[in-house]
Amino acid sequence: MPDSLKDILVISLEQAVAAPLCTSRLAEAGARVIKLERAEGDFARGYDHAVHGESAYFVWLNRGKESVRVDVKDPADRHLIEKMLARADIFVQNLAPGAAARLGLGSSELRARYPRLITCDITGYGEDGPAAGMKAYDFLIQCEAGLASITGNEAGAARVGVSVADIACGMNAHAAILQALIERERSGTGRGVAVSLFDSLADWMAVPLLHHDYAGKAPGRVGLRHPSIAPYGAFRAGDGVDLVISIQNEREWAKFCALVLEHPDLARDPRFASNSLRCENRGALEQHISALFASLPAETIITRFEAAGTAWARLNGVDGLSRHSQLRRVEGQTPSGPVSLPAPPVRWNDERPVTRSVPALGEHDETVRAEFR
Repeated sequence: MPDSLKDILVISLEQAVAAPLCTSRLAEAGARVIKLERAEGDFARGYDHAVHGESAYFVWLNRGKESVRVDVKDPADRHLIEKMLARADIFVQNLAPGAAARLGLGSSELRARYPRLITCDITGYGEDGPAAGMKAYDFLIQCEAGLASITGNEAGAARVGVSVADIACGMNAHAAILQALIERERSGTGRGVAVSLFDSLADWMAVPLLHHDYAGKAPGRVGLRHPSIAPYGAFRAGDGVDLVISIQNEREWAKFCALVLEHPDLARDPRFASNSLRCENRGALEQHISALFASLPAETIITRFEAAGTAWARLNGVDGLSRHSQLRRVEGQTPSGPVSLPAPPVRWNDERPVTRSVPALGEHDETVRAEFR
């Protein structure tokens, strides 16, 4: 549904990942998104040069936006921004806490001037509290929120390999803005939305936190294993292919023993007769599975998986994703040339996704400035 948000105007004073992800979803739905950039541009433009010299991050998150360079401290540019906001439906910003208010662009102040405006403030830790002023890059939030402590293996903690704090925050901001738009249809009045990276990851950490607070112990680092389910993890076939399995209940376990391991009595072994016992005796359990897998090629094991209804996957690298049969792609345009991207994750019946262009820095300076004089 590429025109769901047609005629919605979004002004975004954004950089990096969280806010651009939020507004990219609005742009995909047909909103007009004017991205306000510093003279040197969103610093995510310089994160890498992987796509024809363009940043992979920027190409991913800024399709379909208009780029206008502004100096928020310059009176003429401040007047331009006010002209935009007077016509805008949504204002998104992810400056440091308090910075927008010091510039006269605080959420409450803006909604007092423009009652229908929906404002969205994205921060690292929120606008107040002892940690509000801390630097809040994704990696730091993963560590502060405890995610890194349960990620990795016995050798040590690890960062999740993509920017999950930014992504979670951007998704929450997007959902909240859509909720505010629905409410505005009923009330005629905009709302203030505030989302932080820390709150977003804290919500994702609810299960480990509940284990800590009520069971007295948070899950440990177990790599590709599961802290409370077994067998669950990666095992190497005889031809070197790593296969991942996940056994969720006793019925699946019995079928796995009978049809994959061809050892039905193992399901009744006193060490493995329940999930809790299998977790207690994980080492012995994994020795049985590893020995069988090492004696067979991956395709033979996969055939047995399918016969048993076992949940399985290949332990793919990014090269495996690139050639995956289920990967849907779209072609987008960048200032330096075309790029193949993962298709938007939401499908709308049989409609093909619409791809929009990535803006060059300041590409829309003249047209937007002329429009909002």
